[in-house]
Amino acid sequence: MKKQLVLSETLTKAYPSENRGEPELVVFENVNFRIREGEFVTCIGHSGCGKSTILNILAGLQSPSKGYVFLDGKEITRPGLDRAVVFQGHSLLPWLTALENVTFAVRARWPEWTKAQVRAHALEYIEMVGLKDAFDRKPHQLSGGMCQRVGIARAFAIRSRLLLMDEPFGALDALTRGSIQEELVKICAATGQTVFMITHDVDEAILLSDRIFLMTNGPRAHVAEAVSINLPRPRDRAEIVHHPGYYTIRNHLVDFLVSRSRELSGGRHGATPVPVHNAKGELLFPPDVDPLALSETVTR
Repeated sequence: MKKQLVLSETLTKAYPSENRGEPELVVFENVNFRIREGEFVTCIGHSGCGKSTILNILAGLQSPSKGYVFLDGKEITRPGLDRAVVFQGHSLLPWLTALENVTFAVRARWPEWTKAQVRAHALEYIEMVGLKDAFDRKPHQLSGGMCQRVGIARAFAIRSRLLLMDEPFGALDALTRGSIQEELVKICAATGQTVFMITHDVDEAILLSDRIFLMTNGPRAHVAEAVSINLPRPRDRAEIVHHPGYYTIRNHLVDFLVSRSRELSGGRHGATPVPVHNAKGELLFPPDVDPLALSETVTR
């Protein structure tokens, strides 16, 4: 069993109403989850359920209204170099080259390193994302997909304990998106990086994930299930769809998004509150669900 790296405990985010006398808006509440070291976890749910807010709390960019989140047993209260973030926009410094954008982060992570050490380390990750021949170009000289590759190289180069990705491929065309997904699969396999990623793409989540957190609709959203993706690795984008269990998993995810996410929503009138602790006072986590084990029609 791999070490538990991230623990979320009764995480809640609420905003005060703009109108006096009205109750506050609770986006999500009592969110408990665990992420193991080296695990790739994605989070899926409809807009407004608070996925990106959870990611920002993990990054230390926002604070919860209630609850805690821990990394390596230490509470997250602010940003730190033990976490790296890749946003939907590449967020590169426009006056620096691709290599310089990466070295900027590497110097911050290891200020005692020599200039040669920093450059060699940054180049390793530039090459890892397939940009060896474009290392000296500035962002305006790169395509959107290439800029996103630089952002990924920068995030991996600081060797953070946790990599956070907020729909990093959402603005890319399908071919570029697929190409970068394949690079990400290879890099994660080579580095053992722990990843928490937000996505709306079911197929992307299946390709990349060890587990997928399914969030109910907001308001008062929560993580209803942690779906195990027990498909063999390494995974190939073109071949995975031919695995006999692929569509069993996909149908389970789509069924949740289409119907069950609404039915299980805590914001629904008359909905039963989600239990947070058991009779012993221990935290309750969303159940791990394996669609392949539940299906009698799948032949492995």
